[in-house]
Amino acid sequence: MRVLILEDDHWIADLLKQIVLSLRPSADIVCLGSVAEALADWQQQPSDLVISDWNLPDGEGTRLLKQVRQHNREVPLVMITGRTDRSSVVEVRALGISAFISKPFQASRVAASLEKLLPATTAATPVARAVSDEDFLAYLKKLPDDQLDMPLSKGIRDRLVQSFKGEQLSLRELAEDWRHDPALNARLLSVANSSAYNGAGRPCISLLEALQKLGAATSLNLAMGLALRQSSALDNPLLRKLADGHLEACERLAEKSMALARQCSLDPAPFHCAALLHRMGEFGVLYLAQAWETRGHSLSEEQLVLALGQFSSPFAIAMKARWQLPMALRELIGACYALPNNSVKREAVLMRLAACEQDPTADSKDQARLRRLAGLT
Repeated sequence: MRVLILEDDHWIADLLKQIVLSLRPSADIVCLGSVAEALADWQQQPSDLVISDWNLPDGEGTRLLKQVRQHNREVPLVMITGRTDRSSVVEVRALGISAFISKPFQASRVAASLEKLLPATTAATPVARAVSDEDFLAYLKKLPDDQLDMPLSKGIRDRLVQSFKGEQLSLRELAEDWRHDPALNARLLSVANSSAYNGAGRPCISLLEALQKLGAATSLNLAMGLALRQSSALDNPLLRKLADGHLEACERLAEKSMALARQCSLDPAPFHCAALLHRMGEFGVLYLAQAWETRGHSLSEEQLVLALGQFSSPFAIAMKARWQLPMALRELIGACYALPNNSVKREAVLMRLAACEQDPTADSKDQARLRRLAGLT
């Protein structure tokens, strides 16, 4: 089964993809962002379901739907639109649209609509086993940056899946439930700071700022996109144990850095976010390890330890760049590990001091120097 999604908003396209995969795990899904690409794709290989936004950068999605209908009157067509007026619906009536998805939409309603339109499930092809454990490291070496991500905590993933029925939550409830999850913090900050949602506005450097920028409906959809991924949470006990250890370290650093920020009358929220994300590389490796196992490959503890040692740092750098995290937040994350010699920013000094005070092997003289720089002596 093949599904074509025409949507220029990467985040909406990913959510739609995850919804389809939650209903038909074996589906082949193609996400494209322009009408020209979609027209070429349809001519090369028709799909069993087409989901299209109405307004695209190079024209209207109706161009694709008209092309589909010229060759096939049976393929279900789904239109994504912010238009709710009767004249717009009448305009495309001749195309035989199977369903309209109005923005902003609820993921649960979209799933219910697509379930009726998707072809019946076919038997899945058995997953091949890995030839050797060495394949995991080779796989990580050639992995493109757009495949990097982090797992959700299992409790939050389970609650999101349960709320797939459409339960409405307030921004405050979302912030309280999600403030301790690195993956959600990173995803929401990335979207809130993207050109599609923030433009030239002031960067968001905390979860609450991101939630306020995006709103409850969009934030919940973004979180749902994470929760519906096949490897969204760590089911392997060893992976979960390692993740819990890293999360505990993040929380300890968050509490220490926030306390120092309050002493200096600074907003503690960015410190909490930076501390939560300073092990993002490790979380990224663990997420990929779970995805590797989920696909049927084997993975030894030795290989996992090697992967964490080799790839945590470069993965963290790649994720910060790809997700375009604000420079102020990146500087705080970097200060968890080292303070540039020319750095005089008080926020970075405080974060470095918090990290040193959490490290039993840290030099006491260096801590004293940092306290002087921060004005805490």
